[in-house]
Amino acid sequence: MKKRFFAALLAAAMTLSMAACSDSSTANKNDDTFVIGICQYAPHPALDAATDGFKEKLTELMEANGKTVEFQEQNANGEASACGTIANNFVSSKVDLIFTNATAPLQSAISATSTIPILGTSVTSFGVALDDADMGDTTGRNVSGTSDLAPLDQQAAVLHEWFPDAKKVGILYTSSEANSQYQADVITPHLEALGYTVELYSFSDSNDLATVATNACQNVDVIYVPTDNTVADNTGIISNIAIPAGVPVIAGEEGACAGCGVASLSISYNDIGQVTAEMAYDILVNGADISTMPIQYAPTLTKKYNPTICEQLKISNIPAGYTAIEE
Repeated sequence: MKKRFFAALLAAAMTLSMAACSDSSTANKNDDTFVIGICQYAPHPALDAATDGFKEKLTELMEANGKTVEFQEQNANGEASACGTIANNFVSSKVDLIFTNATAPLQSAISATSTIPILGTSVTSFGVALDDADMGDTTGRNVSGTSDLAPLDQQAAVLHEWFPDAKKVGILYTSSEANSQYQADVITPHLEALGYTVELYSFSDSNDLATVATNACQNVDVIYVPTDNTVADNTGIISNIAIPAGVPVIAGEEGACAGCGVASLSISYNDIGQVTAEMAYDILVNGADISTMPIQYAPTLTKKYNPTICEQLKISNIPAGYTAIEE
C-alpha cells in the first residue's frame, strides 16, 4: 500500500516537474509578443539614429496590428569582442530576431546562429561582410538588412562639383575595416575617370590616424573619407589637421561631414532603421523568408554641406542643391 502511494506521489511530482519545465520554456513565448536582440557597435549619432528608427517603426507596426515587441538592447562600445558575447547571449535567450547595427555585430551574429533571423543595418557591403564575393541581392541564408552606402559614383561627382580644379585626391580610411577598403577600391576609378590622381592613405587604428592624416594633407588637394567607424569616432583629429592645412574633406556620410567635412552625399540613418523594421515585421508577422529578402538601400539621398568648416576654409561658392547641416 505504502509502495503504491509513494509511486503515485513520485509520478505526480514528475508530472508537475515536466509541466514546470514546459511552462518555463514557453513562459516568454506568445504569438503576439516578439523579443528582438539589438547589438549596436558603438555610441554614435548615425548608429543611434538607425537604432531609434528601427525601434520606433517596429513598435508602431506591431501596435497597429495588436502585437507587442520587446527589445533587449546592448552596445558593444566599439569592442568587436563584445559583439560576440552579446550575440551568443541573444542566442542563449532564444530571441525571435537579432538586429545588428554596423558590420562587426553582423559578423558576430552570423557566427553565433544559422537559424535565428539576423537583420543588419549600417553595413556598406553585405557581400564583403559575409566574405561572399559572388553574393547578389540576397544572401541565401538567415541574413538580410539595409546598406548605408550612398552610390560611390555619385559621391565622386559631389567631390568634383565642389573641387573641379583639384589635381590630387587622398582617400583616408581604416585598413582593418573591410567595408572601408571596399569603398576606397570602388570610388577610386570613378575619381580617376573625372581626371583626379588618387592616393590611398590607410591607418590601422586611431593611434596612427594623426600621422597618416598629416601625411595626406601634405600631399593632396582634397581628402575623401568613406563611411568608416574609426573616422566617425575621430573626426576631431582629422579636422584639427586638415583645416589648418587648408585641405577640404568630402565625407561619405553626414556624421563625419559634421565633424570634419565640407560636403557629403548623405543618407538618413533613421530611414534605413525604419526600412529594416519593415523587413523585421514582414519576417515575424507575415512569415517572410529572410533568405530571399533583397538587401535594401536608403530611400532618399541628400546633398549636405558644413557651413562652419566652409567658413573656416573660406569656401563661399556653395554649389546649388546643398542643404546646410544643422549644428
